[in-house]
Amino acid sequence: MATCLIEGHRIAYQRSGRGPPALLVHGITTNGFLWREVAPRLARRFDVVVVDLLGCGESDKPAAVSLSLKDHARRLAALVQALGLGPVHFVGHDLGGGIGQIAAVRWPGLLRTLTLVNCVAYDYWPVQPILSLRTPVIRQLLMGALDAGALRLVVRRGLFHKERTAALMEEFSRPLRTPEGRRALVQFARSLDSTNLMELADELRTLRLPVTVFWGTADAYLSAAIPTRLAAEIPGCQVRRIDTAGHFVPLDEPELLAAGIEEVLSGGRAA
Repeated sequence: MATCLIEGHRIAYQRSGRGPPALLVHGITTNGFLWREVAPRLARRFDVVVVDLLGCGESDKPAAVSLSLKDHARRLAALVQALGLGPVHFVGHDLGGGIGQIAAVRWPGLLRTLTLVNCVAYDYWPVQPILSLRTPVIRQLLMGALDAGALRLVVRRGLFHKERTAALMEEFSRPLRTPEGRRALVQFARSLDSTNLMELADELRTLRLPVTVFWGTADAYLSAAIPTRLAAEIPGCQVRRIDTAGHFVPLDEPELLAAGIEEVLSGGRAA
């Protein structure tokens, strides 16, 4: 993976394809691997940048640095500028979608479009099991060793195609095999604050860029009220529901999701 120095920390990313730039952003418990089957299809028509947020994947995991959504958004804005991408198609899953909402409001010239995939919004989050990472007992257990059984339950619950759980555990567990990686996950969870999104709720009503929400209807973690409210409050926002996907839509239905995103980013023209 390539890296870019942002605010003194290395942000890791993978870049492929040619065309208008598209930035793919993951959420908590995952990293860039989330997009491994989506990015190659998009790269046929777009300059695709898959990022590992600070504290995740191959990016630096500094201690005592805020990993809040608004801080991630600021760093990604700097990354877009440093890579010379210009306005990007922003695609965000889970917390990555929350980061995208902040970027769209705070840096309106940064985004061409905003695509949200089973994302956090308003004050419907944080949710379990992320909230449990804030309790001292759970933090100590996680810092001591990786609880593979508990992680497996989290992954399985987030998938519609639960038979894929075993094949995905290597990617989910790899960052948590070191004390540094486990500390970063706890730090990420402790940095989360729904006020980061609630304070811009009114400004979402003024967005003028195209916004699309893809929603796996079998999501066991995030409220189904989220896409409905986003569509009601963001001008022109469209919702596309996927009934054969849970929270981890890019892993449940990568081809279906990639085709939908490609169509949206191409202005309604699928390949």
